Amino acid sequence: MSMVRLTIDGSEVEVPEGTTILKAAEKAGIHIPTLCYHKRLPPLESCNICIVEIEGEKEPVNSCAAPVSEGLVVTTKSKALHEQRTANLKKILKHHPLDCPVCDRAGECELQDIVYELGIEDVPYEPRKVKRDDTYSTTLIRYWADRCILCGRCVAACSDLKQVGALSMEGEGENARIVVDPDKCKSCGECLMVCPTGALTENLSRYKGRPWLVKRVWTTCSYCGCGCQFQLNVLDNRVIGITTDVDTGVNRGSVCDKGRFGYEYIGDESRLKKPLIKENGAFREASWDEALDTVVEKFKAIRDEHGPDAIAGLTSAKCTNEENFLFQKFMRAVIGTNNVDHCARL
Repeated sequence: MSMVRLTIDGSEVEVPEGTTILKAAEKAGIHIPTLCYHKRLPPLESCNICIVEIEGEKEPVNSCAAPVSEGLVVTTKSKALHEQRTANLKKILKHHPLDCPVCDRAGECELQDIVYELGIEDVPYEPRKVKRDDTYSTTLIRYWADRCILCGRCVAACSDLKQVGALSMEGEGENARIVVDPDKCKSCGECLMVCPTGALTENLSRYKGRPWLVKRVWTTCSYCGCGCQFQLNVLDNRVIGITTDVDTGVNRGSVCDKGRFGYEYIGDESRLKKPLIKENGAFREASWDEALDTVVEKFKAIRDEHGPDAIAGLTSAKCTNEENFLFQKFMRAVIGTNNVDHCARL
């Protein structure tokens, strides 16, 4: 692949042909403000925040989509650019509701971050003449239409990342809206991952705790063998949600519906906390020593009377690879049978 040299804010940069100006700037350590841009999605060009000036061009261009060319001279910071970015962002904020105090994304909202970065102190808020309908809601996800900035990320994620195409954008300008095909939507939550505002929120974690109050713990999803990485959001020793990172793990931020929403079992009150032994048709609590001694006694009795192949073992996807290895080793080397299997996925 041929390389291209260009100059960004006085610094010479060399990148492969076809690279966008935004990515070239990132390589050079130069920050360009963005809002609709997402590194896993194609350029959307809906916010016009990432604009830059190119020597010889009359109008700024969107750096997220504009490719580099040999000898290009780019300016990312100027008074004119700041004024234009501010004006473009104020258009987005014009009808945006002032409900940050009760929005679950407050504190990790990309819209809040870019407003802070550009130093916008005055927002000429105007309520919409016609309130948008909250057209998208499932048992797991709620769409807050008035918070939506119509960046198009959710639509692109559903079609490009998940190959589902359940979301689409209809209408133009003030009348534009996100619509969902309920027959296609699987409530996977990919739209949640990419939404830059509080327009898409999770029903299970809503109002459970602010982002800055939770402790985030990296873990591996236990539902199958893919090894997806994410962070558990823990508050008061209870898991109240998960957070993914597009730069981490084989999943790069994507998680299936089970991995994203199937965490309530962790703190479920019905989970067993102590071993139980069944006697006379009823269970009683026992110590681990007593429970393990009982298992050993029963296994020995069955093996001695009926042979090792009378025993079979089924291990769980919730176990680690090491635990599964030890389990099959125990069945083969200790019990003496090859009757061992794995659920593969829960």
